[in-house]
Amino acid sequence: MMFETIVGIEIHAELKTKNKMFSPALNEFGSAPNKNVSVIDLGLPGTLPKINYEAIEMALKAALALNCKINKKMQFDRKNYFYPDLPKGYQITQNETPIGYDGFVEIEVDGETKKINIERIHIEEDTCKSLHEGDETYLDYNRAGVPLIEIVTKPDIKNDKEAILYLEKIREILLYLDVSDVKIEEGSMRCEANVSIKKKEDLKLGNKVEVKNIGSISNVGKAILFEEKRQEKLILSGEEIVTETRRYDEKLGETVLMRIKETKNDYRYFPEPDLSIIMLSDSHIEKAKKEMPLLPDEMRKKFTLDGISEINIKTIVASRELSGYFLEIYEQVDVIETSKILTSVVLKQLNKNRKEINEIDKEGFVKLVNARSDKKISSDQLEAMFVKLLNGEKNIEEQIENEKSDMLTSQDLEKLIITIIEQNQDSLDKYKSGDERVLKHFMGLIMKETKGKVDPKEANKQLLELLSKLA
Repeated sequence: MMFETIVGIEIHAELKTKNKMFSPALNEFGSAPNKNVSVIDLGLPGTLPKINYEAIEMALKAALALNCKINKKMQFDRKNYFYPDLPKGYQITQNETPIGYDGFVEIEVDGETKKINIERIHIEEDTCKSLHEGDETYLDYNRAGVPLIEIVTKPDIKNDKEAILYLEKIREILLYLDVSDVKIEEGSMRCEANVSIKKKEDLKLGNKVEVKNIGSISNVGKAILFEEKRQEKLILSGEEIVTETRRYDEKLGETVLMRIKETKNDYRYFPEPDLSIIMLSDSHIEKAKKEMPLLPDEMRKKFTLDGISEINIKTIVASRELSGYFLEIYEQVDVIETSKILTSVVLKQLNKNRKEINEIDKEGFVKLVNARSDKKISSDQLEAMFVKLLNGEKNIEEQIENEKSDMLTSQDLEKLIITIIEQNQDSLDKYKSGDERVLKHFMGLIMKETKGKVDPKEANKQLLELLSKLA
């Protein structure tokens, strides 16, 4: 009997606003427990929520980036349930009018593009954090009221691999939009998987099981694989799959029952009476579109068309700071040469000196990479001067001029290579007999004689040309 897996993913991403969704309390991770708490977050009698429009702006950008249609007229709703982490006894969310709906993202699966449809993206407030120690549970209200967006897919995901690729794509987009830290380890991005299986010939979807408390993207894949096997085993033994909520236990490597799943009616949704309806104008939406940064997929296309290598594109796009810096100087440099320098010398020295890319003076860096592109300095000289630039050197142009005067001319380099070849007749004979390993020997001698004051690529090119004439 062959089964088919159907997965839907729910992502909760905290928005990096200054304040909470409906109160003036700070939205700040890492504060002492219960420091950033307002009477509004606690739901004390007589308090009224007030909408944080910074969160609306961020959610709108996320919805646009995920190709969603936008609800211009929105309201907030109350989702009622009783649980210790919900101080008011209800959560303010968007039920009937999510800010975005009918969106999609595309992922690359084994060389083919697959569209994952997004059912909705809505805004809501987070719950407080429960901390369990032995038999005691403590509540930290710092997280209560933090603005969230919840992104819900349609049941388009077929396996663990697709789920992981989808989550990585969403995380990348939200990071580039600068609307969320998307740090799973800090809880600013949380994932839930709705997993069901069915016989391939069945048209009806099977009962879904929701898996919560998944602490990493890789664990989402592991949870899906475990649920596939668990549900298949139940069906083969004649048992029915129960709609329930389970959690993923990382130590056990399996899902564990939490509770029988509530139905939507249990939440008794109704419009939030203390908040007004929100109206988004066309000009408001157009303004958000114009403020959108270049997103990773667009960036990859741009870099590819400009001839940058795939491996360098992958390294640059992996860092929002690095790619942002690159784009700021993009029109002033040879982008292929600069991409090589960024992914080698720059990253190496940043890591070694524990510096950030934005600490590098852009004007000085442009002069430096252009000097290298014009072959005025060698790669070794570039790296030495980059270290000086990193440490605050201001007169980089003067440094380039001093180093440039020491560089060998093309004519002098040719004379030196001829001399080295003539002094190493045995190596020349080996090359003539087809032993290309001696090229490294010749290059070593050239670099030693020039003390690095030559472009290795130019030296290698001249060496090959001269050897081909002699061979």
